[in-house]
Amino acid sequence: MSSSNDSRRILITGGAGFIGSHVVRRFVKDSNYYVINLDKLTYAGNLDNLRDIENESNYEFVKGDICDEDLVHQLFKDHDFDGIVHLAAESHVDRSISNPLEFAQTNVIGTLTLLEVAKNNWKEGKNKLFYHISTDEVYGSLDEEGLFTEKTPYDPKSPYSSSKASSDHFVRAYGNTYELPYVISNCSNNYGPNHFPEKLIPLLINNIKKKESLPVYGKGENIRDWLYVEDHAAAIKLIFEKGRSGETYNIGGFNEWKNIDLVEFLCDLMDKKLDNEKGTSRKLITFVKDRAGHDLRYAIDASKLSKELNWRPSVTFEEGLEKTVDWYLENEKWLEDVTSGEYMKYYKEHYSKT
Repeated sequence: MSSSNDSRRILITGGAGFIGSHVVRRFVKDSNYYVINLDKLTYAGNLDNLRDIENESNYEFVKGDICDEDLVHQLFKDHDFDGIVHLAAESHVDRSISNPLEFAQTNVIGTLTLLEVAKNNWKEGKNKLFYHISTDEVYGSLDEEGLFTEKTPYDPKSPYSSSKASSDHFVRAYGNTYELPYVISNCSNNYGPNHFPEKLIPLLINNIKKKESLPVYGKGENIRDWLYVEDHAAAIKLIFEKGRSGETYNIGGFNEWKNIDLVEFLCDLMDKKLDNEKGTSRKLITFVKDRAGHDLRYAIDASKLSKELNWRPSVTFEEGLEKTVDWYLENEKWLEDVTSGEYMKYYKEHYSKT
């Protein structure tokens, strides 16, 4: 399969994952793009997320590792990419605490590999763009007041956020040193369909269905800003097309929730959807030992993105959460399939004794 001469050829890394699959779909549905999706298909990568577009003429999947320089170089040679949308990453904080080297390898060395190949192939940077998707966790933790802006100093607290901070710095360094055109975005917590169930919301949905305990770190007082994944995907495409090279954009949901409030709200919503007696699911809440170095609060100031590119979230958290719950209840086989292997092994090792 070869890309059309009049379409913009882009490489999307990590496109079989949660956020990546929504981003891939959005670009593929725009006939102005020819999309190569490069994904290693680790535990969180799932081609079932993309069954609806797998046969589209402007889409191609390649299984591979972003750390494989020969493979990435060959893809550039075959497709002469106009842009990279780089999402591939190890992303779970708990996993980074138990295996920081794996996070450094994928998130740092993998990003460097892509940067190096892009630099060597894009001798003329005109109309090229390296778009690196990052996280608000690179900024560290907030107290009860204030918001992360694009000017907030980096203060990562976990191996995961440190690896993402490092990759952010390398992207900017390549822009400064080699004049590689780039943009970076830092987003808040995503939720929505296809989310691998080790993260809070899909974990809770799955456990409520199975009447299993709902683990909540500490007293549940940590605060997060939540962003519906479709809104994030829309922001990514908008930034890729209209963002200014060399700039950073924060993407947030304008939507802060304390963890325990979110858990209780989701419990009540699930009781309603499952026709349970009200309060049934709340009885499953179990407070567990707090995560090491657990940041108190994240909150994004997305006003730059809103003012410059006219982006706003399309749904409230309550609306997005109901859509999310409905999707999981309607896609039980997807949930059963992804929880049948490595996830269950990891989950039992880390939560079954707490």
